[in-house]
Amino acid sequence: MNIRNGLVGILALALALLGGCGTMDKRADGDAAVEDRGAAAGAQAGIDGAEARGLGADGDLRGLALDDPSSPLATRTIYFEFDSSEVAAADREVVAAHARYLAANPQQQVVLEGHADERGSREYNIGLGDRRAQSVRRMLEFQGVAPDQIRTVSYGEEKPAVEGHDEQAWSRNRRVEIVYMDQ
Repeated sequence: MNIRNGLVGILALALALLGGCGTMDKRADGDAAVEDRGAAAGAQAGIDGAEARGLGADGDLRGLALDDPSSPLATRTIYFEFDSSEVAAADREVVAAHARYLAANPQQQVVLEGHADERGSREYNIGLGDRRAQSVRRMLEFQGVAPDQIRTVSYGEEKPAVEGHDEQAWSRNRRVEIVYMDQ
């Protein structure tokens, strides 16, 4: 058990280091935007009390249904800053929870759907959505998920979560959705 805890600690440290080394896409016009992270912040606050919701002290997720609304697995959308493919610190534990579940359930598969807001060309947004999906994929694989459990697709700006032409809408459209495949 001590070896397992040591490995978990090493993986957490390595993940934190990798997260800090992420690349940040920059736009030539220098635009910056502040994202409304209300839903993600609420999800993070829920993870801090994960043990009270049935997770073991070691973060074991086995036995939790994917549709349990009190599980960290219920959060299936990772939001991104403007023109960035770096997973925010607040969302890393959500990705880690999905990684633990997927690693413990090797028959389970996911599709990571990358999305972008409407700003930028169609081609650029397809590429940005792909970079976002690949970023989440790398985090999952680093934490023990088999590559054949993960597929990625980019929709760019083609499937907005929210219609609108303002920061509130754009912030909800800059995302990766984690979609579990039915077995």
